Amino acid sequence: MTPAPLTLSVNGQEHRVTARADAPLLYILRNDLGLNGPKYGCGQGECGACMVTIDGKAARSCSVPAGAITGRPVVTLEGLAQGDALHAVQQAFIDEQAAQCGYCINGMIMTTVALLARNPRPDDATIRQALAHNLCRCGTHIEILRAVRRAAGRPADGSDEGAPA
Repeated sequence: MTPAPLTLSVNGQEHRVTARADAPLLYILRNDLGLNGPKYGCGQGECGACMVTIDGKAARSCSVPAGAITGRPVVTLEGLAQGDALHAVQQAFIDEQAAQCGYCINGMIMTTVALLARNPRPDDATIRQALAHNLCRCGTHIEILRAVRRAAGRPADGSDEGAPA
């Protein structure tokens, strides 16, 4: 496949790049647009480090061909904040110290943003299910769960679990 001009909508801005339509979106985001939130982890769509949202849904950018997202809104970790104000999910992850090495945090945050967009008050089982395929090598799972609860407006300690909504 020959490189061709592609127009991508990333973080609310149009970007014109020259790339093969089958190039992984992750490569375009990192190499052409300089966005380092999405990480290269496994390169096979298994670990979640490369997560972005496309049309508001979580997607693994290492396995999405750039040509498949022309005209569709892509949001990366860098596109969540509004000026100096962090997105509520970003702030919750900071408040709960939900990162050690930080490699998985992009995927955890982007998956959480997509989860809360479709279910603003998920229970713990729903949170765990949503994050099940985002791998964390450092073991900050408890802090991550607390951060998602906080972002959802629930007590970070889960004390409301099982209580009527």
